[in-house]
Amino acid sequence: MLIEIPNVLTAEQVAEARRMLDQAEWVDGRVTSGYQAASVKRNLQVAEGSKAAIALGEMVLTGLARSPLFMSAALPLRVFPPMFNSYSGGQTFGTHVDTAIRQVATTGQRIRTDLSATLFLTPPEDYDGGELVVEDAYGSHSVKLPVGHMVLYPATSLHHVTPVTRGARVSSFFWIQSMIRHDAQRTMLFDLDTAIQRIAGEQTEAVKTSAVQLTGVYHNLLREWAEM
Repeated sequence: MLIEIPNVLTAEQVAEARRMLDQAEWVDGRVTSGYQAASVKRNLQVAEGSKAAIALGEMVLTGLARSPLFMSAALPLRVFPPMFNSYSGGQTFGTHVDTAIRQVATTGQRIRTDLSATLFLTPPEDYDGGELVVEDAYGSHSVKLPVGHMVLYPATSLHHVTPVTRGARVSSFFWIQSMIRHDAQRTMLFDLDTAIQRIAGEQTEAVKTSAVQLTGVYHNLLREWAEM
């Protein structure tokens, strides 16, 4: 399941984030990559655990907590502290799969990467290239979103970032360990939750009864599948 989460950050928050990122310490993006990813990764990122990364990460996490769509789609158990990267001057990230287990540098906590997320912090008209391309059983999907919007997709997917040939593409990226390990089960629960929300406002007794029954099915499936 690949889904767009709109307005994780407001325009004002994005502007503040960009101001802080302009003053941040940037390092070679390969410092946090595994061997395979490092061989195809060419970008910069804010130093992990730096003051800017921590402050901006908290901003992103607060935005996620406000998003019912993110909560429904991800069913998050743990979120890796958001990181921040930049592509310019032809920089790119070749086809790769994200590392299955990530360790938080500041705490040592390990997180299973069920879902990957990219939050766009640069207007799409300000740069050429820089599309996130995610491959799944149905083909390749090219993603380039407005500022403050985020894409969520299975971390098991092959994906790459095309070369940025004009301007700079700045974004936040991170991973989520879901309560639901398997993408097919998460998708089923998301579709069920979406349907329940769609009919919840109906006034007829028959529809109200159906909504209650479907809600029961949702929670019983969550009990069956959730890992805590």
